[in-house]
Amino acid sequence: MTKTNAGRFFEDYAVGDVISHAVPRTISGGERAMYHALYPARGALYSSDEFARASGLPASPVDDLITFHTVFGKTVPDVSLNAVANLGYADGRWVLPVYPGDTLTSESEVIGVKQNSNGKSGVVWVRTTGRNQHGAAVLRYVRWVMVRKRGEGGAPETVVPELAKTVAPSDLVVPTGLNFEAYNFNLAGEPHRLGDYQVGEIIDHVDGVTVEEAEHMLATRLWQNTAKVHFDATNRADGQRLIYGGHLISLARALSFNGLANAQMIVALNGGAHVNPCFAGNTVRAWSEVLDVAETDAPGVGAIRLRLVATKGACGELRGEDGKYLADVLLDLDYWALMPI
Repeated sequence: MTKTNAGRFFEDYAVGDVISHAVPRTISGGERAMYHALYPARGALYSSDEFARASGLPASPVDDLITFHTVFGKTVPDVSLNAVANLGYADGRWVLPVYPGDTLTSESEVIGVKQNSNGKSGVVWVRTTGRNQHGAAVLRYVRWVMVRKRGEGGAPETVVPELAKTVAPSDLVVPTGLNFEAYNFNLAGEPHRLGDYQVGEIIDHVDGVTVEEAEHMLATRLWQNTAKVHFDATNRADGQRLIYGGHLISLARALSFNGLANAQMIVALNGGAHVNPCFAGNTVRAWSEVLDVAETDAPGVGAIRLRLVATKGACGELRGEDGKYLADVLLDLDYWALMPI
């Protein structure tokens, strides 16, 4: 009997399965320092305890995407170790801020399965919940991933879940105590508040970053992402290691600081797709489209819904005349963030 884990294949998933993922992780200031070393992240709320206290929080929480990557990474050995690619996200909600000293665990429920027409792989949908040491949920999201089959045999009965297209503004969770009435725009880095943005506006974030193999490998190890397509160059026919999708999300989010410095906290993930593969040597740029704005009950706090696009191409270019994504587009992410009114 083997003692090693070869990972689950498509045939091993059934709707209703609940998977408790191994290896709890206690978050420290080290994660923040490494995150800010990997990405040009400069959000004031996640950089300064004093800025966070002036905004009504007890201290600076860790970046929202540190929470996402940590919770996500726990799921990889059970969900996507044998993945072909991570395909998309929906119905994501940040429920509680995470602070250094918090310990995070993850649990996933299988909510959908569908074999691909080639008979060699299938798509698995899971709803993942990250919890802190008190058992309180800090993050929930749905993702779907293409997973290899073990053989040519049968497959589980197809179930495709119905997912909400967006998280309603009324369902956004604003951290307790958050208050932007005395918000310091000078320290935040830009003067633009919620009322300065118009629905339909396109923001070119100007800067580009060339992805290096070393950065990508460091990121996957940091978040304990063990998917073979990111580590093992023999796992793909082209001999290339696929850049971890979370690496692209954080890179694009950090680039969006130039033009969206005051979009301080991600509170919901409406949807997202890793559209085309990214490899070391690609130069990634980012642009955003304002999709909606909303009020919240917190003093001075509004919400802005943004489409964030990571691309190798030009600002504003997303789909061709046939409605399909252009070849240069790498990521299309739809999220809500909190911003001063």
